[in-house]
Amino acid sequence: MTRWTLKLDGSHLPEKTLIGGKGWSVARMAALGLTVPPAFVITTEACTAYRGSKDYPEGLEAEIADGIAWLEQQTGRTYGRGPSPLLVSVRSGAAISMPGMMDTVLNMGITPDTETALAEECGDPVFARDTHRRFHELYAHIVLKTEAGEFSNDETAQDWAARIETASGRTLPADPADRLHAAVRAVFDSWDSRRAKRYRKHHDIPDDLGTAVVVQAMVFGNMGGTSGTGVMFSRNPIDGEPTVYGEFLANAQGEDVVSGKFTPQRLDTMLDALPEAHDALLRAARMLEIENRDVQDIEFTVQNGTLYLLQARAAKRAPEAALKIICDMLDEGTIDEKTALSRITPDQVRSLLAPRLPEGASARAKQLARGEAASPGIGIGTVVTDSDEAERRAKNGEAVILARATTSPDDLHGMIAALAVVTERGGSTSHAAVVSRALGVPCVTGCGEGSVTALAGRKVTVDGSGGLIFDGELPVQEPDETALSGLVRLTRIAERLSPVKVILPEDALGGALDLNRVEGGSEIENLPRLLTGIDIAGGGALADDKGIAAGLRAGLKTIVGRPRLPILLAAIRGARPSEDRDTVAVSATE
Repeated sequence: MTRWTLKLDGSHLPEKTLIGGKGWSVARMAALGLTVPPAFVITTEACTAYRGSKDYPEGLEAEIADGIAWLEQQTGRTYGRGPSPLLVSVRSGAAISMPGMMDTVLNMGITPDTETALAEECGDPVFARDTHRRFHELYAHIVLKTEAGEFSNDETAQDWAARIETASGRTLPADPADRLHAAVRAVFDSWDSRRAKRYRKHHDIPDDLGTAVVVQAMVFGNMGGTSGTGVMFSRNPIDGEPTVYGEFLANAQGEDVVSGKFTPQRLDTMLDALPEAHDALLRAARMLEIENRDVQDIEFTVQNGTLYLLQARAAKRAPEAALKIICDMLDEGTIDEKTALSRITPDQVRSLLAPRLPEGASARAKQLARGEAASPGIGIGTVVTDSDEAERRAKNGEAVILARATTSPDDLHGMIAALAVVTERGGSTSHAAVVSRALGVPCVTGCGEGSVTALAGRKVTVDGSGGLIFDGELPVQEPDETALSGLVRLTRIAERLSPVKVILPEDALGGALDLNRVEGGSEIENLPRLLTGIDIAGGGALADDKGIAAGLRAGLKTIVGRPRLPILLAAIRGARPSEDRDTVAVSATE
């Protein structure tokens, strides 16, 4: 019996709270008979124990060794030794998806000796050297938290190690087992990184959940012309259309796509180069969407023509996509009304009702840059190129647009502060795109080298729906809540399920308490006192979702405000038991 680890062989399906979303998806795909590289998981309980003592709990090191031995048995390869070396990835996996917020180390187990063995086995020394270089770059950045510059395949492992030691003051461990344990500790530590804490705070995710760690046998998308990597969505996460959507990068590893360092090709290019793997991917996506009753975000690798699925999760989606997908799935009978309301957040509805460009406004404007329409919406502000500056200026009340060559998890605070995010590299599945959609922030990616960082200090209008950046401040108009049929439909459903009635200010007829006019009415902690004996109120702290929940506890029967649907959704969430609210949080944020 093991206490801290579990083998993800598909024979059973533990709770996500124990093995994290990534581990759960690996186990689920294995159970469905899909091609998944073998893996074991270090549980969130181990993370909790580690966070308490800053050291492995007793028995974990032995269990990891047992897990590696099992991977060796499953693959017929040997970790850290030839002639057929086993390389593994070490990936974070929280129960509630936090894309790009925590750490991953690939190609663990490669050394000068295993590089030679790998080169002999596959007959490709360039591939083996490239894989070795990638390991050093990630280990330096993720585990040692140092920047040693760009490494070259023309350098040796000794060269890379020397540069890392000079930059970090620390020696790279020689033993592959020591490197593995250092990577596991780095993933545990990333749960408490500044960016992860900010993301959880923004999305109201509890801090005590911890992360699991998935240790999985590597497959290689950088093994030549019949290999590659990509990300695929079972429906379009930007506009919600029921067609597959994704990106593919030939002869590359997954980090190349999600980091935004490279701009990948459309998924169609995979059909031309690897038709059998492409067809297998479409079949898997359809199966996973049916099984999970939600849009799937699938990470995959093709090695020598064979498709491997690495992860499948509920897709982050733009507000427009969330609305369309909900309505389509209701029509299909895939989800019920309660589930439908859990699939869209109050903030997403507010984003849908945010200002838009009037018809024809862009035709008369000066276009500064064009890129990939990665997350819809309009953002107007001054371009800044530093995330710390974006956060500082936004706190001072300034409207800012964050422009970066490409974003990383360390830019999260700037992305939260910005009214739009624009990048020079990367595609619609890059870090910038995925996180922007999760935040409901307009985003344009892949505008070209030097195209957007050169706009620093300039006021611009970003059209995330069109993938365009315009000079100056363009006029905008607010959508009508009653003109969007999908919102009208959800509002009617929410009215039936909401514990309170929500009316517009003009329908209150002067009989409501206006908390904007009451001293202390903007503070949530004052609501129990201010709402005693009050049935109908609006304004003040009731403009906040947590304030709405507090109002319910204080006995409110009617809330006055607009738009109505976000208030109804917040009321439904606020009235549910804590366990049910956690389920809603998972659905809304995964």
